[in-house]
Amino acid sequence: MHSNATIIVLIFAAIVDYLIGDPWGWLHPVQVMGWLISRYCDFVLSICHRKGQRRCAGVILGLGLIISSGMVGWIVHLIKYHLDLFLGIFLEIILLASCLAGRSLRLAALDVLTPLREGNIDLARTKLSQYVGRDTGNLSPEEIWRAILETVSENAIDGVTSPLFYAIAGAFFPGVGPIALALAYKAASTLDSTVGYRQEPFTDIGWFSAKFEDLLTWIPCRLTVLTLAILSGKPMVVLSICRRDAPQDPSPNSGWSECIYAAILGVQLGGNNVYQGIIKEKPLLGDPLNPITAQSIEKALTLTRICFLLWLSSGITGLLILH
Repeated sequence: MHSNATIIVLIFAAIVDYLIGDPWGWLHPVQVMGWLISRYCDFVLSICHRKGQRRCAGVILGLGLIISSGMVGWIVHLIKYHLDLFLGIFLEIILLASCLAGRSLRLAALDVLTPLREGNIDLARTKLSQYVGRDTGNLSPEEIWRAILETVSENAIDGVTSPLFYAIAGAFFPGVGPIALALAYKAASTLDSTVGYRQEPFTDIGWFSAKFEDLLTWIPCRLTVLTLAILSGKPMVVLSICRRDAPQDPSPNSGWSECIYAAILGVQLGGNNVYQGIIKEKPLLGDPLNPITAQSIEKALTLTRICFLLWLSSGITGLLILH
């Protein structure tokens, strides 16, 4: 019974994410996490003024939110088996769907692509500024294409394959369930995106969150790279490009996630970006064999979806075999 219920949760969560995504106006777990992070940081920054104090507070924040988020998922898992099976399944589907960002990622890309295709570059820059941290006011169309593809490729790991990886991993342990680990990872990802920046005032309070998210993402990132390399039909070629370029990126994961897409599509990512008026140079990833176009971005999104479906079907097959 456990296996069947878990399989139902995995399948229908994927369907909900694909068809509905994150309904506008609905309370989302990430919003709750963001509110808690903001209030905690405001409190800590007001009373902690030393580096050591803020780092200690950051460890408490990171571990506290990740563990408590996992506990919420575990409690929902207990509801399924000890209170109400159908209520538990419903809650697990909704929560797991909220951890997946496949539809949200596609809609974000299309939100910028649509005005760019229509020649409205000012609107495209404005739309892009909602999704990236770099300054967008003076970006050329080519730079906007690159920014979209970099966002799609990096967030494919953080928002799609990594949550699925942890959901499937948790599904193989009846006492844990898919939601506990998926929510815990989502908390780590949210912490990294809110306080994990290497700049004040979060340099110290976000240090632990950034490092821990890197650690949690390391395995699913490499598995995603390997899966996409196989799907490309030229695994040795694209992996050689990744081994050459990805380690140049200071992040242990984003360089690999961006480089695998660049290598498969035959485009080049990285280069100069402007953040709050300051130029920052990122390492070049991939070879500029082709220009980045809307078709490049569509293909990247399709690759992510195929990888997702391959992992999902593999996980379900494994559950059927073992249980």
